[in-house]
Amino acid sequence: MTTKAARPNIGAIRSSFAPWNDPGTKPLVRFDGVTKRFGDQIAVDNVSLDIYEREFFALLGPSGCGKTTLMRMLAGFETPDAGRIMLGGVDLADTPPHKRPVNMMFQSYALFPHLSVAGNIAFGLKMEGLKKVAITDRVNEMLKLVKLEAYAARMPHQLSGGQRQRVALARAIARKPRVLLLDEPLAALDKKLREETQFELTDLQMELGITFLTVTHDQDEAMVLADRIGVMDQGRIVQIGPPTEVYEAPNSRGVAEFLGDINIFEGIVETFNSPVASLKSADGHFKVVDEDCPAGGATVWLAVRPEKMRISPKAPPKGTANVLAGEIWDIGYLGDWTTYIVEIGPNRLIRVAQANASRIVEHPLSWDDKVWVSFDADAGVVLTR
Repeated sequence: MTTKAARPNIGAIRSSFAPWNDPGTKPLVRFDGVTKRFGDQIAVDNVSLDIYEREFFALLGPSGCGKTTLMRMLAGFETPDAGRIMLGGVDLADTPPHKRPVNMMFQSYALFPHLSVAGNIAFGLKMEGLKKVAITDRVNEMLKLVKLEAYAARMPHQLSGGQRQRVALARAIARKPRVLLLDEPLAALDKKLREETQFELTDLQMELGITFLTVTHDQDEAMVLADRIGVMDQGRIVQIGPPTEVYEAPNSRGVAEFLGDINIFEGIVETFNSPVASLKSADGHFKVVDEDCPAGGATVWLAVRPEKMRISPKAPPKGTANVLAGEIWDIGYLGDWTTYIVEIGPNRLIRVAQANASRIVEHPLSWDDKVWVSFDADAGVVLTR
């Protein structure tokens, strides 16, 4: 939403932004042992989480994992049964929703159908009692920010889905909250517009300097948007880290399987001479590089992403590590990538993803072709749970 000339060096800013690594930095938002029950059901189970000023944080997990409930408690729409929620060092327990320095953008956008674009943006400002001139100035500022200056007089039904999303966003940030809460903010957009808007959101968040907290079940969306991701499962946060860390170094099979496609090989550690380990699996013997691999005799799971595997109709040279023979069971052509489902044993399927780097394929692979799959020793991660 910023022009190229005005756009900051996002790569430099995002790559160096890591306040969670500085023990002296105090979090803006702190969930301290927060629990929420609905009857006998535990929606949020003793969650502790710190979110820092200017951070774009994503809560990622399947439906029913507790991520939206956690966010609604920060907004004040739900009350914790145990624990504390702090914002700027202040306990929010006695602060009603309308007095909290947070604002929420709902998945449905919840625009007022009888108000124009400008009227929707101005609504919250009027409720705050701002003077008319101040409201007009702020509305114009927001319209310019989301590039809707020419649509100020239009009604919501006269807008596209992407335009309605921008109006909802402008209305949410018009009051300049310290934290903006986004509930599946891009779910109503088509795929192409959703992908474009992801980058616009990160630009906007950086320009505004507001802390964003989003909840989503879309792994790709979380990976693009967030400085850090908190993966939730059954009411608990099971891993927190930057997108590359959570994707490349998942701490469990559950996280590995939820975040993108993954191949899991169960096996026994035969030898481990740090950092190289030898694993024996029903699928074969594997050589892996992993400093955290347990000692010999331990049962482990080797997780390898499909894009880190190679596939070929020819056998790899002798001495190549981690080679599996198989037969192509199915093919999914995705334009930029092709996914091959390879049967490496009775009822044993793995996925291999290959980038379509050239338009013409000299030796295309087809169904039922016999192939060899291989991967480097440092391509996977050893998991113990």
